[in-house]
Amino acid sequence: MSAGCVSWCDSIDTVVNGTCSGIGCCQTSIPKGVKDILVDIRSFGNHTTVKGFNPCGYAFVVEAEAFEFSSADLKYLQNRKSFPVILDWSVGNVTCEEAQKNLSSYACRAIHSACSDSRNGFGYHCNCLTGFQGNPYLVDGCEDIDECISLKPCQGTCANFLGNYSCSCPKGFVGDGRKDGVGCHHKSRKANASTFFYVASGLMVPAVGSSWIFWRRKQKKVVKQRQNTFERNGGSILENLLSRRRTLQVFTAEDMKRATNNYDESQILRRKHNVGIIYKGILPNYANQAVTIKKFDAPKECDCEVFIRNLVTFSQINHRSIVKLIGCCLETHVPLLVYEFITVTTLYDYIHDYDLSWDVLLEMASQIAEALEHMHSAVPLRPLIHGNLNSSSILLDHDYTVKVGDFALTRSEIFGIEIYDDQIGCIDPEYFLIGQLTVKSDVYSFGVVLAELLTSKVLPVENNFDYFLSLPGGDDLIRTLDHRLVDEGKIEQLTQVARLAQMCLSNSSADRPTMTEVVHRLGEVISRNSSSTVSSNSRQETTARRVMRRNRR
Repeated sequence: MSAGCVSWCDSIDTVVNGTCSGIGCCQTSIPKGVKDILVDIRSFGNHTTVKGFNPCGYAFVVEAEAFEFSSADLKYLQNRKSFPVILDWSVGNVTCEEAQKNLSSYACRAIHSACSDSRNGFGYHCNCLTGFQGNPYLVDGCEDIDECISLKPCQGTCANFLGNYSCSCPKGFVGDGRKDGVGCHHKSRKANASTFFYVASGLMVPAVGSSWIFWRRKQKKVVKQRQNTFERNGGSILENLLSRRRTLQVFTAEDMKRATNNYDESQILRRKHNVGIIYKGILPNYANQAVTIKKFDAPKECDCEVFIRNLVTFSQINHRSIVKLIGCCLETHVPLLVYEFITVTTLYDYIHDYDLSWDVLLEMASQIAEALEHMHSAVPLRPLIHGNLNSSSILLDHDYTVKVGDFALTRSEIFGIEIYDDQIGCIDPEYFLIGQLTVKSDVYSFGVVLAELLTSKVLPVENNFDYFLSLPGGDDLIRTLDHRLVDEGKIEQLTQVARLAQMCLSNSSADRPTMTEVVHRLGEVISRNSSSTVSSNSRQETTARRVMRRNRR
């Protein structure tokens, strides 16, 4: 690709200052999509004829608005050592839509950031959303602008909130309260008289009319209460975050009532004191889609911004072994979460009600580990922590594919939910010392689940795995495992996985492996198990052929 222009000048008198249209000066724009530029200048006469007022020719790159040509430049431009330019850059060579499919490499890391495709043909840019400022390429880089302080936009009272602000008038005044709007002004007597007239007229209507007014007011009150609840639960924050990429459906309270047949008992799939109630729902306004609706126990308090940020982040997670978060309802006292519909069989039920083969155990453990590893690495510099992993929070699909659910949205530091006795055995012991969950907390909880898979025993109420951890290996360790697994004869593989569970259950988080290391170790065991299964099948087939040959004889 090449672009150029032609300039001609026989006399300095023909030069027009301030223009660069071909007399003494010409210019051309840089085409879109260009990554490298080679600047060249040539002469029709190969510079054999040189005018005194124009001894030299020049070609250079400059910002269009930063250079104004004049006749003096024909002779004295050589005295300028540099020209201002603007670097046009972008991230990668894909569009925003393509980049957002891979969150691990997606550059717009700030929660309050937006992506825009490059106008130059390659890659994309990140910007803070309206009402925010800072660096959108950092996780917490976009900070809220307090418009009430920086802009002073209100004539009345200014209230700043995340990403926006609102103006209101004091009591006795009406208007929008904005300096660039109608402002605030006293209520007129005429308006007061009109109000009085309508109220007086309302008192004179028949009984039926009074009932209708009462019903309308009640309806308005319900709508107002739901709107207030929506705001209290972080609705404005959620709408702001979803304005750049809608990854979450926002349902109304009426949607949830219709979906659950007014929360009918027949729609309850599961009820548990530290989880709440889980309903099966049908969404009539969404092609009768079957969903799972989770209604939490009443929380003590809610850190709304943390909750909403996690809500939006988890809605972007797409993994075959993680329950997909579809949407939420913030109009109810306690927010409702809407997930893809999964049968109510839990890993806990499967472990303690069915015989578990070694092949199935390895596959389930690997799927759980991969789900946690994906959560820890899906968002760069901001790992997502499950914080509530146990065999009861792991669901099984119709084909026994693992689906990890009940993740960080129910953590105690977000909703103030208490940790109950049946959870204590799965909680990282360091949490009770520092009061904070980390990715290594998930590793510990995974170790608990893995130990439960290996032993088929109900977890102890006390957080005590000292006996399991103290076993060095060999017969003592094998005797603690499910005899049905031991009877399959794959003792070396059993021991390796049991030792991995012990590493995950280390009291010190520094001694635990990462989930990436866990996935790798389980992958090695699965690979050896597959090889041994193939060899065993081959030996059985060879023995069968020998028997067949003897029978022919």
